[in-house]
Amino acid sequence: MESLLRCSGMPNLQPPDLAVTEERNRLAQVSPALQMTLLLHRRSNSFWREVANCLIGVVAVVLITWVCFLIHRKALTPMCLYLIVVVLLSLRGRFLSSIVVSTVAMLCLDYFFVPPLFSLVVSGVSDSLPFISFLISSAVITRLVSRVGNLLKEKLQQSEAYLSEAQRLSHTGSFGWQASAGALVWSEETFRIFEYEPTMKPTVQMVIQRTHPEDMALIERTIRGAAQDGKGFDFEHRLLMPDGSVKHLHIAAHATGKQSGKFDFIGSVMDITESKRAQEALRQAQAELAHITRITTMGELAASIAHEVNQPLAAVIMNGNGGLRWLAGNSPNLDEAREALKRIVRDGRRAGEVITRIRALLKKAAPAKQPMDLNEAIREVIILTQNAMDKNRVALRLELPPDLPHVFGDRVQLQQVILNLIINAIDAMGTVEDRVRDLSIRTQPREEGEVFVTVRDSGIGLDSASMEQAFTAFHTTKPSGLGMGLSISRSIVENHSGRLWATPHDGPGASFHFTLLTAPGAKS
Repeated sequence: MESLLRCSGMPNLQPPDLAVTEERNRLAQVSPALQMTLLLHRRSNSFWREVANCLIGVVAVVLITWVCFLIHRKALTPMCLYLIVVVLLSLRGRFLSSIVVSTVAMLCLDYFFVPPLFSLVVSGVSDSLPFISFLISSAVITRLVSRVGNLLKEKLQQSEAYLSEAQRLSHTGSFGWQASAGALVWSEETFRIFEYEPTMKPTVQMVIQRTHPEDMALIERTIRGAAQDGKGFDFEHRLLMPDGSVKHLHIAAHATGKQSGKFDFIGSVMDITESKRAQEALRQAQAELAHITRITTMGELAASIAHEVNQPLAAVIMNGNGGLRWLAGNSPNLDEAREALKRIVRDGRRAGEVITRIRALLKKAAPAKQPMDLNEAIREVIILTQNAMDKNRVALRLELPPDLPHVFGDRVQLQQVILNLIINAIDAMGTVEDRVRDLSIRTQPREEGEVFVTVRDSGIGLDSASMEQAFTAFHTTKPSGLGMGLSISRSIVENHSGRLWATPHDGPGASFHFTLLTAPGAKS
């Protein structure tokens, strides 16, 4: 992978005032002796650059003078060529080098082309006109080109500064990657995200050093695939920083191809750590609210739960008394006593299972998604609500195919969704007296790798305008309701990559539907 990525620095272009301020701040952090050394080094580089520009310009003037003199051209021809050299030098260098070259050109023009030849003396006003015209034109062009160049440079620096500030505020860096040459260019914000100094030359090992060990294979696979296929990429991964903190990054790039010139890929690096923390905080808040809702729902089912627990306990007592009677006679009936003890064990386990289901629903634990039998989860919820259905004279009809594929989800959360839909259906039929109170629960597989669930009732129903409003937080039609059940249920289903919605009936009642993804490689 070393051949795929080689990093280089990106120049930090900023407006003059910002650049000077940052330069002073950097110099203030070093010793006075080092400051003097750096300043002398910069001045020395600037001086020699100016000398080089002057030498190039003088050489060009001498060559033009020699050629024009050999072919016996008049003063107008070398003068125009001299002006071209001055313009090019003004674009390349500074004002001082242009003045020096202009002075040399003026002397060559006077000495070789303005009478009297081979003399710097001007004989008359008419002979001095080319000399004066060149001098004025050279000065004006030099100043104008220098001014335009400075304005363009300031605009470019200002644009770069605005871009740099925008990247800093949005925590988004940019990069260019030339896969064929392994060249990688980072913006200043990209260096900040990876917590490297902009003066350092990044290497692949430095990037790998920051990558979270669990995401190392993802990075290598993405880089290798992009280099081979030349296609863009979009993925998220983590960085493990030296202080032990973890950063979450979103990296996206598109292929520019060879026609754009320098880089094969241009992309962005966004630090989404704060966004991930906000999502985690939201998830925890939703889990807390879902837990509270489960407790509230279980409170509504207190009578039904008590009945489900009391029924096997009463059977235990009855079978215990029967067993004692079978053993109390002069000739104890051991077979009947043994059967009574077996029934005690069976009913004890039944009561224990009810308690276990209640504890699972009330337990405050992090969601744990895994393959699960949705039909079995529905039957467990029905046991808890059976007494409430009997009390409200609800006729239950189940359509749970035995070949239903397992779904991938958190058992407690999905049971909360089913429990809430059943309780809502029972409440919706609480005032119905002119028809049978039917409740049907149906599950069926779909070809799209989903499981489709429908809870249908014959209650008071919902009109079209109330379909979406029913899922709004704190919207309720119950006198003692919180209005959070359906809202939380939709959040749970959506967190399982599914959908939850309602549909009205032509007649009485309404249906609630939701979909869940089947578990990878799920079998019946």
